[in-house]
Amino acid sequence: MTSLPSSAPIAVAINPHAAFGATARAGAEVMAELARYGRNAVELRAETWSALADRVAGELRRGISALLVVGGDGMVHLAVNALAGTQVPLGIVPTGTGNDFARLFNLPAEPRTAVGHFLQSLEQPQRVDLGRVTREDGTTCWFAGVLSAGFDAAVNDRANRWRFPRGRLRYPLAMLRELASFRPLSYSLVVDGVPRQTDAMLVAIANGRSIGGGMRIVPQAAYDDGALDLFIVSPLSRPAFLGIFPRVYAGRHTSHPAVHIERVRTVQLEATGVTAYADGEPVGRLPLSVDVVPGALRAAV
Repeated sequence: MTSLPSSAPIAVAINPHAAFGATARAGAEVMAELARYGRNAVELRAETWSALADRVAGELRRGISALLVVGGDGMVHLAVNALAGTQVPLGIVPTGTGNDFARLFNLPAEPRTAVGHFLQSLEQPQRVDLGRVTREDGTTCWFAGVLSAGFDAAVNDRANRWRFPRGRLRYPLAMLRELASFRPLSYSLVVDGVPRQTDAMLVAIANGRSIGGGMRIVPQAAYDDGALDLFIVSPLSRPAFLGIFPRVYAGRHTSHPAVHIERVRTVQLEATGVTAYADGEPVGRLPLSVDVVPGALRAAV
């Protein structure tokens, strides 16, 4: 494996709240395993997202050889917003509820195995595309997996507010609860420069393949093709929507006439009263502009 200078440690960012505290135990295992390999590592913990992001930014300024996150898609989101456009590689120990970005690379969840895989992958990090979000005020942020704006974003918001149930059941149950009152939305889009209007249950822009802990909404999405995938579900009755839902986990929903997927590079997205989520985290109210930045992230995956 590539030896790292002692002056450039591996930063290990740990989310103690992911998976309801399981990550706190995994973080200790990760630090112990890095020590067993003789790696110089600095442990980063904080009580809030903003404080943890500040700690990561501080270590980046001081100089690190890699950033290893212990948590779920929210931690990946924090990491890519720190690392986009840099040469510092990202590693992931997936201990969150969804872990959809880690699932894209079939990353091991057991901490000791995950550390060994990460260290080996540091020898030859991969270039990974990222989605870039530009808000109406001109500020930007990045996402690794999927940006959601519509029914799926509303489900994300509901699931994030629930403390129970734990684990993968939370998203499907939140979906069923949200479906009871959700109505299709009217969207204005500009897709690769071409305007269009559409009513839809949901609109998502995907760099990854899945949301909600394995719902493979865009099963053919690729992280290194220099493109994003626009995913639209046209208005459906509740029974019809529930009929599609079980097929999403196997990626067998794409032939349904209400499902539309196309490869794109830029999307401007507008709808009234909709907050978009990316990697399961809120990124802003519509309107938003999204584009792909090929190879924006180095990933030790």
